[in-house]
Order: sequence, then structure tokens, then C-alpha cells
Amino acid sequence: MHIEPGVVDGAKTLLSYGTAVASFGLLGKMALDTIRKSGVASLAVRSVITTLLVFSFFELLPHYPVGVSEVHFILGSTLFLMFGAGPAAIGLAAGLLLQGLLFAPFDLPQYGINVTTLIVPLWAVGAVATKLIPQKTAYVDVSYAQALALSTTYQGGVVAWVAFWAFYGQGFGAENMVSVGAFGAAYMLVVIGEPLADLAVLAAAKTLAPFTRNMAFNARLHEAAV
Repeated sequence: MHIEPGVVDGAKTLLSYGTAVASFGLLGKMALDTIRKSGVASLAVRSVITTLLVFSFFELLPHYPVGVSEVHFILGSTLFLMFGAGPAAIGLAAGLLLQGLLFAPFDLPQYGINVTTLIVPLWAVGAVATKLIPQKTAYVDVSYAQALALSTTYQGGVVAWVAFWAFYGQGFGAENMVSVGAFGAAYMLVVIGEPLADLAVLAAAKTLAPFTRNMAFNARLHEAAV
């Protein structure tokens, strides 16, 4: 989901500053929701965990350049289910920044673009989860179909934003359209596997409930919504 340097440049990058501000507004709202439900300490602990996980996803998991961007295994819906929207959003933003500062400074000019691409789909996952998963259902009990819907929402949102930035920056020429299509097709393959990863992680959390019923994890993981 990293937009390649030069895809959006010059004065066009100004738009990314605006979308980044809006994205951080969504992040702030999600963080405040977590504070209201679980407290500042829980948000802080979970945010540190998600930041380390996102940084590890970028650096340790396979990633492949395809078309206008790279295919990464970000596991956005997994982070949402395990840690909640606020900590997941902070982890995505901070992990992306940390990766840029330490290993990919050439990505920093695109930070506004990339953070928008990660945060807005996560907010959409939260909205879909509210509608899709009954309040009486703890997240450890979600079905494959529900996990698939969350994964599709997140990965589809990432692809949509990458396509937007690519067309905004480079236009609708045939070569760019092919490049965007190749990226989209490759990235959506992640949708097939991510729900399985979600269910595997949730099953582990359910088995290890004595260790995951604490402030380091989403309260909704084991409990119905109140």
C-alpha cells in the first residue's frame, strides 16, 4: 500500500496534507471512544503493542512491489478485532512513521498519502462491524463470513485509496490503468487469507482467555457490547 515516490508529486501532494488531517481526526475520534470505554492506560498499552506489530508487519512479513504500490500483509481487521479501532489506528499511523524514519526515508514525503490509505479503511471497518456483528456476539465468536466482510472492507478500502492516488497523480492513461489493476488484483488476494488469520488469532485468544482478558486487549474480544 506504499505509494511509490513520484506517483503523486509537486503541488498535487497538498491534497494529501488535507486527507492526512482528516484521517488524524478520525484517529482521534476512535482513540477517544477507546478512552471512554477502557481508559487512557488501556489505550496507551494497546497502542504500543499495535505499533510494534505494524512495524513488524512492514519489516518481517513478505511484501511485493506490484504496479503503482506494494502488497503488504497489514492485517488491519485482525488489529481491529484484537485491540479495537483506536489502538489499531494509532498503531498503523505510528508503525508506518517508524518504518519510514528507520528504514525507508524515501517514503516520508508520501506519509500523508499512505496514512490516509491505512486509517480511513480502518474507520470503515469499525462502521461495518457495528452493523454486521450483533452486540451479543463477542469478537472471539465471529464467523468466517463476518471476518471476510471486515477484511474485504479494509483491503478494498486500501485498494480504492491507492487507485485514487494513482489516478490523481498520473491520470487515466492505459499504462497507469494496467498498473493499478495489477495492484488491485494482487492485493485483493489477501482477502482470501486474512479472515483465516483472523479466526486463527481469535481462536487462540479464546483458548488463552485467562491471558487475554485484560487491558492489553479489546474488551469486546470476550464480552458482548454494552
